[in-house]
Amino acid sequence: MPNSVVLLNVHANRIDAELQIPLVELQSAWGHAVNDSSAGLVERLGPQLRAYLKSHIRPQSPNGRFWSVSVGELTVRQSQNPINGIYRELTAKVQMIPPVGPSSPGEDVRQFTFYYDAVLHQVMTHKILVSVRQDWERGQLAEVEPLQVGTISLDIVNNRILPLSVNLASGSVWSGFRAMVKLGTQHIAEGTDHLLFLFVLLLPAPLLVAGKRWSGFGGIRFSLRHIVLIVTAFTLGHSITLLVGALGWVRLPSQPVEILIAVSILVSAVHAIRPIFPGREAWIAAGFGLIHGLAFASTLANLQLDAGPMALSILGFNLGIELMQLLLIILVIPWLMLLSRTPAYPTVRLTGALLAIIAALAWIAERVSGQSNQLTRSIEKLVSYAPYGLLVLALLAIYLTWRQKQSKQIPVA
Repeated sequence: MPNSVVLLNVHANRIDAELQIPLVELQSAWGHAVNDSSAGLVERLGPQLRAYLKSHIRPQSPNGRFWSVSVGELTVRQSQNPINGIYRELTAKVQMIPPVGPSSPGEDVRQFTFYYDAVLHQVMTHKILVSVRQDWERGQLAEVEPLQVGTISLDIVNNRILPLSVNLASGSVWSGFRAMVKLGTQHIAEGTDHLLFLFVLLLPAPLLVAGKRWSGFGGIRFSLRHIVLIVTAFTLGHSITLLVGALGWVRLPSQPVEILIAVSILVSAVHAIRPIFPGREAWIAAGFGLIHGLAFASTLANLQLDAGPMALSILGFNLGIELMQLLLIILVIPWLMLLSRTPAYPTVRLTGALLAIIAALAWIAERVSGQSNQLTRSIEKLVSYAPYGLLVLALLAIYLTWRQKQSKQIPVA
């Protein structure tokens, strides 16, 4: 059945709601041909629709005071339903603010009675499903499934529409901050392209350059210094654009950003085969870090948080990214440094670089065309085997190091 949906975004001093109303039901309740003639609906009937919705939304505080309600952007969505054919839906952005006055400095947004009966006041079989989509102080983000609060429907026994009592559990700044740290770790853990860029850039980090080729192991101090410079530069780069992007100071379309991220992997992989910017890896990491940061920022910008929560979210999200990067370094770098001291490392380095080139080209093709391909689908499947690949890398490093020590101990006849 085509039911209405109300999604609540809970802020410190207001609730932003999104109403999703099936036009076929709205037409029956309102009397206008909004479903049969949906083309240009908002342009034709926008003011009347806003007035209708506002008259049917009445949040009320426990002390009996009603909230102020404003109806903003209206859009019409259309999709193909396999059962009922074309399905059209009105989406409305609504802001609900508790009363504020000399005797009321601002009432709790977490406890209110929700009187809402759009469509339902005429179509008695209609149901309204109310859920919380985002509640930062509770650690609930729009990235996960909404949490259902309840349903508004007709009480058949008493023949009346009962309001919904909304009682949300209290939250804290710590819960919101912790959720953003977790989101940061998940985002980078699931961002195969981000991790691959960093991994490929670190492949030749322990090596010296002789002429225009990679040479042997540069020593522990040299390797650690090089690795720290690269990782720090990448962190600074993506932190800058994460900040300015999340605050809305810089906005770029997602497609060119995603293409450039794939290009960054391609450039780093070519560099791992033959040095094209030796000694300047930190600058390259910082430059491409700016691009990667814009991709990170889109996640935060979509949350549409207020200034205080946004500042903490930027900090927590970035911290989560850094923790995951640090874990990657701890898990991978020791084995790369061991392998770089063995004759087998050129083969390991070239194999890793070539695989990264294939992945980068596949991603570029996908992101330019907008169509997935077999290679990118295979990459997503292979990612789940990454822990086994790390185990193989560790065992290979230990075995080849042991074998090299054994060969040195065998006396020459």
